[in-house]
Amino acid sequence: MARPQTVTASPESIEGVLNYLVKTGETPASYGGMSQAEADRKRRGKYEGHTMTIRNARLMADTLSLEREGFVLVPHDTRMKDFYDEAEVRTVYYKETEELVRKTAGAKRVVVFDHTLRSGDEATREARQVGGPVRSAHNDYTDWSGPQRVRDILPDEAEELLKGRFAVVQTWRPINRPVIRDPLAIADARSTGMEGAIPTARIYPDRRGETLHYTFNPDHRWYYFPHMERNEAVVFKTFESERDGRARWTLHCAFDDPDTPPDAPARESIEMRTLAFF
Repeated sequence: MARPQTVTASPESIEGVLNYLVKTGETPASYGGMSQAEADRKRRGKYEGHTMTIRNARLMADTLSLEREGFVLVPHDTRMKDFYDEAEVRTVYYKETEELVRKTAGAKRVVVFDHTLRSGDEATREARQVGGPVRSAHNDYTDWSGPQRVRDILPDEAEELLKGRFAVVQTWRPINRPVIRDPLAIADARSTGMEGAIPTARIYPDRRGETLHYTFNPDHRWYYFPHMERNEAVVFKTFESERDGRARWTLHCAFDDPDTPPDAPARESIEMRTLAFF
């Protein structure tokens, strides 16, 4: 298996603008299951950009822990040929992801329940009907919506499964060329906590979920993996049922790398969402 590449040309850290929620009294809401343009029109909430130091996590990749920082970088070859092929994703990549999360998180059972393709190119988004990079600091689940996904996905087993430890573990990777434009920033779980966390409605045509968006906190410690390749994946936690001091979730968002060349290709990526039971 190939090792994650060390991008020696990348600096130890950069200054990037990250968008945080502004507390206005309005109930924020984002939308899914529709075109990106329509979702953007319906979205509620005010956001402001703040310049933050974003550290090169490749320099510490060997020391990262899913239970401490909440995210890790792993080498991960894939048999996928076309990530835009829905059938291939479900028959090939779902199985690969289940094994990846099982091995990385140490879970006894892993169930992939969702995936999202994203492109930084508007024409591709419209042609492929996929989302764009999310540019607001957020975590995908809350203390309500994490357990609710177990009830949604595994209704016959949910109440028994919820008696034990479980987590929502996600993976993120490039699907074609290396990601240079709109990379993923992710915060050390130890630096976030619940201060400034605001539950935000996530509305789909057939259901309602809930995410956490954050107001600005200068103490957040942000990281990124420069120039991620197709054979690499970030594995990160977006919900943890245990409250014993381990990472419970990870704030993340896309950002503009100021060192991005003007001719850099648009980002294309896939994120997978799994339920991990221990």
